[in-house]
Amino acid sequence: MPTPRWLAGVDRRTLIKTGATLAVAQFASPFVIRARAADTVKLGLDNPLTGTYAAPGKNELIGCQMALDEINAKGGILGRPAELVVEDSTSGDAGQAVQKARKLIDGDKVDFLLGNVNSALALAMAQVSNEKGILHIVPGGHTDAVTGASCHWNVFRVCNTTQMEANAVATALVKDYGKKYYYITPDYAFGHTLESAMVKAIAKLGGERVGGDLVPLGSVDFSSYLIKAQGMNPDVIVFLVQGDDMLNAMKQAVQFGLQNKVHLAGAQQEMEPLEGLPPEARVGVWVMEWYWNQPGVPHVAEFVEATKKRTGRVPTARTWFGYVSVWTCALAAAKANSLKAVDMAKALQDFHLPPEIALGPNPAFYRAGQNQLLATLFVGQAQASGSAPDDLFKVTNVINGADVAGTVEESGCKMTWPT
Repeated sequence: MPTPRWLAGVDRRTLIKTGATLAVAQFASPFVIRARAADTVKLGLDNPLTGTYAAPGKNELIGCQMALDEINAKGGILGRPAELVVEDSTSGDAGQAVQKARKLIDGDKVDFLLGNVNSALALAMAQVSNEKGILHIVPGGHTDAVTGASCHWNVFRVCNTTQMEANAVATALVKDYGKKYYYITPDYAFGHTLESAMVKAIAKLGGERVGGDLVPLGSVDFSSYLIKAQGMNPDVIVFLVQGDDMLNAMKQAVQFGLQNKVHLAGAQQEMEPLEGLPPEARVGVWVMEWYWNQPGVPHVAEFVEATKKRTGRVPTARTWFGYVSVWTCALAAAKANSLKAVDMAKALQDFHLPPEIALGPNPAFYRAGQNQLLATLFVGQAQASGSAPDDLFKVTNVINGADVAGTVEESGCKMTWPT
């Protein structure tokens, strides 16, 4: 996916200052500027800008910046200007993600931590944020443990759990395409939990796993996996890889003509790979976690136009993840009237996002005792083209996240709070 023009110069460590802060610099003396800078609220984003997940990572960054611009235009966070300090975690190096998290917290003195796209990196970062007692928003790392067995009082997640995704899409797959499933799964925390969730959801409907492969993150050649999958004669080949791996896997599957022999589908699909796929490879049933084409839903059209004005493209779910993450920080501080992490975390228990931030047909709220956002999922089919050039997904079923989330007890989260 081409890098948006405004991001072309982003390096491995970028400090982004919003228009409100720059406006102060234009009209105030240097002494006032320094005083204001010392009083800045800092948000640290530790997310991939390079590697397999660079495209979703950069789109989350776009959403973060859009939110920050709006927040500063409204007076900042608790009346103070806000800045975004950005570190490139890379797409798969947990050690680097942890190092960057510590640098943001200890060196840059950020008030909030955000990240990561990669679930394994998000889990590693959560250990650091919990140790440091800082509010941490995970925009797009899906593995269930983030708000499940490894949950922390200070860690909140915007994207869905893998079990929510699986529960949302399983019925459509089994009803229309059969009961034998072969899985192509990324070999790390996200892939493991997503496959487990899919197998569980499909088994409840009478389906079965007939085989599968774990593939390394960053794989380029999927031919051996596809040949093996075809040999198992499944009804559906389930692609659980993401980012550039999804792009490569689906391109090669269509080159092999597999779409004419079995159904190609999956759980999580995103605009980033769909934009990069040739039209004939935009096939299959999937679940989108947010979609830009929501006729009649208040505020969505305005968000779409604002994103297009900035980037020339429609927003993706990743854009929305970043947007919600930064707004969550500001809303938590406002409700708590504090930047203390415990106060803000308590303020977010069962906190409902306002409609202009939720941008969906169902309520979006952080479930108390788990810190998981429950919003809307969109089940449907990838399509070569639709009502507009960017309309690459036909929504057939709108799912309320609360209906597919299970209970807090089922999530495995046993949250403890500081004494």
